[in-house]
Amino acid sequence: MYVVPPPERSDSGSNGDLRVYQTWKGSNIFFLQGRFVFGPDVRSLALTICLIAVPVTVFCIFVARKLMDDFSDNWGVSIVAVAVVFTIYDIILLLLTSGRDPGIIPRNAHPPEPEPLDGNMDAGAGQTPQLRLPRIKEVEVNGIIFKVKYCDTCMLYRPPRCSHCSICNNCVEKFDHHCPWVGQCIGLRNYRFFFMFVFSTTLLCIYVFAFCWVYIRKITESEHTTIWKAMLKTPASIVLIIYTFIAMWFVGGLTAFHLYLISTNQTTYENFRYRYDRRSNPHNKGVVNNFKETFYSAIPPSKNDFRAMVHREPPLPPRSVAGGFMSPNMGKASDDIEMGRKAVWADMGSANGDAKNSNNERLHVRDGELGELSPDVRTTVDEQSDRPGRRSSWGRKSGSWDMSPEVMALAARVVEQNQNGGGSSSGSGLVAENRPT
Repeated sequence: MYVVPPPERSDSGSNGDLRVYQTWKGSNIFFLQGRFVFGPDVRSLALTICLIAVPVTVFCIFVARKLMDDFSDNWGVSIVAVAVVFTIYDIILLLLTSGRDPGIIPRNAHPPEPEPLDGNMDAGAGQTPQLRLPRIKEVEVNGIIFKVKYCDTCMLYRPPRCSHCSICNNCVEKFDHHCPWVGQCIGLRNYRFFFMFVFSTTLLCIYVFAFCWVYIRKITESEHTTIWKAMLKTPASIVLIIYTFIAMWFVGGLTAFHLYLISTNQTTYENFRYRYDRRSNPHNKGVVNNFKETFYSAIPPSKNDFRAMVHREPPLPPRSVAGGFMSPNMGKASDDIEMGRKAVWADMGSANGDAKNSNNERLHVRDGELGELSPDVRTTVDEQSDRPGRRSSWGRKSGSWDMSPEVMALAARVVEQNQNGGGSSSGSGLVAENRPT
């Protein structure tokens, strides 16, 4: 019987002085002692901020500042003010999307209790039934049956509409997608801010795009020139027009796509994975109620207190294994069971392989030395090593290399003959070399 040892805890002596974010098993990055949680690709957040702030800065310096003189009654100042306020608002939405918990479900410290296989329910008194964790379970929520999957990493059954993000290495409620531009998963608790960020970025692009054309139009009217010559006099406007035009196709298309998802109460993951348009969507409550759920429902509190102190957990007791077994450190519900069983047999196989190698080495060495012995001893050794159904003791790893009684008797007889004849070196070497160690 093989006994699975309890898992080792490398931080068992210091858990009392650590907080949750310091021992977090996901791939998240924390700032300000766990007050802000980002994804592992948080560096892309700086790039996104630059892609927003730099064009607006160029707009304010080379376009909006010159438009201030062309509009009276402080309308020119308002052009700059609106651009600055809109940019600050957009960046705040970006940080609210990227720096908060998107809806991470805390991991289980241990896997759930496995269920016995149906075929092993009537196991005998001396047998342990083979255990397994079902990969899929059916749960009923508000009268609707959902199939939930077991997460190998988080060791839990995911709630409906939950999925595991391979980048952040967390299970996220109402998982939409992982956005590399914000460096965070988009889920239940930050989807509203994500959509508002994308929508406001689209409006900001339209605002800059429109006033660049207004400035070019002002140059055309004031200097009585063609639009092409006016464009050559303000290269900054041309660059901003091209940049915002390309950006509008990206963020504008993303805004339209998410408007469709909100109206049908889908996520990006569900839209690409399940294709609800081909069958009924159990989450669809109507267009009005779907928008109310997204923008007017209360955001649930986080299930994780990243600043809380880590509580020590009692170690798992060892589990005896018979037949199929499940380790406390189980990863995949089905694969790790097989991996654990293979590991046990692999150890035995490697031990047997070492024994065979040792056996072959000993027989090879002795074959070179048996030439000095009598033909009777060589015949007996060959018979003992080649006899089917009986294993030779040359490679035995039990701590002693005892030879069979027949060989010992013949070897002793040869030693006596050699001692009488003055040639006892080869026989005594055989006996001395095979004494128990």
